[in-house]
Amino acid sequence: MLARPGRRAYRRHQHTLIRQAESDGTPMREVDVAVIGAGPTGLFAAYYAGFRGLSVAVVDALPEPGGQITAMYPEKLILDVAGFPAVKGRDLVANLVAQAAPYHPEYLLGCRAEKLSHVDGRPVLGLAGGEQLRCGAVVVTGGLGSFSPRPLPVAESFVGGGIVYFVPEPAALAGRDVLIVGGGDSAFDWAATLQPLARSVTLVHRRERFRAHAGTVSRVLASPVRVIVNAEVTKLYGDDAVTAAEITVRGGAAETLPVDAVVAALGFTADLGPLAEWGLRLDRRHIVVDSAMATNLPRVFAAGDITEYPGKVRLIATGFGEAATAVNNAAVVIDPTAHLFPGHSSDAG
Repeated sequence: MLARPGRRAYRRHQHTLIRQAESDGTPMREVDVAVIGAGPTGLFAAYYAGFRGLSVAVVDALPEPGGQITAMYPEKLILDVAGFPAVKGRDLVANLVAQAAPYHPEYLLGCRAEKLSHVDGRPVLGLAGGEQLRCGAVVVTGGLGSFSPRPLPVAESFVGGGIVYFVPEPAALAGRDVLIVGGGDSAFDWAATLQPLARSVTLVHRRERFRAHAGTVSRVLASPVRVIVNAEVTKLYGDDAVTAAEITVRGGAAETLPVDAVVAALGFTADLGPLAEWGLRLDRRHIVVDSAMATNLPRVFAAGDITEYPGKVRLIATGFGEAATAVNNAAVVIDPTAHLFPGHSSDAG
């Protein structure tokens, strides 16, 4: 735990600054650590900040925790998290939230971090709603930054419903005729997940080769899922909701299939959004950090897929270790009397 004298002095200074800001009419609150990004790395950072006795706020533009896992593949089995032979994305996120829960992190979801400034050497986050967070440190765990799905071209002129880009609840498509468009991991993951639930599943890909994991491709090809290659969706039918889709094979005739749900799994585009304007040292779309996970800005750290350093490996497992490194180094910056080594969690009971 952090040494109390240093913490008290820090809090007295913070409360003075908060009162000054409030007198100017600017809504401002104090938090020891602001974590930007509520994906797996950010959630583990929230746990570690709590374990270190730090107050923490987790900020994410998405409406629920989990980041890309929740938005894109909550039912996908993840096989490379230590201690779990296999764990669904949804369950991993739930466990991470439960792990941090005893420390009462504050979740600011559906809220984007817009601006970063420094006052008296400490970071101040400006949030989309106008509120400001004065922080002892910031840990950026934004994954790939903000991301949006690539649109299905034929859907742009279709006024009905039934087209989705993510499937947060597979049971909602039970008993339906589902058309999946795409040839990557998400498309094949959804095909494998929905096949036992849906009345029928058809996967359409514009090429003959797939970008998905070979094992998943083999499993889907061996299942009742119908896979149509070298083809595109050229028309959707329906008034309030899609009822059928026209599939055209390259060099062949068009075929109309009964469809009442379309999953457009065409990938996504990502960018850093406001983070790109904060003055962080970047390598393309990634934040450059040192061995302490520190950025070039004072009291600003980063962890997870958004970071870059020699030998970087972008895995969830890597992000967990980086989150612990970032938070423990932030703890020492916040309170110089604290120890870098946090102690063993097994001794904290």
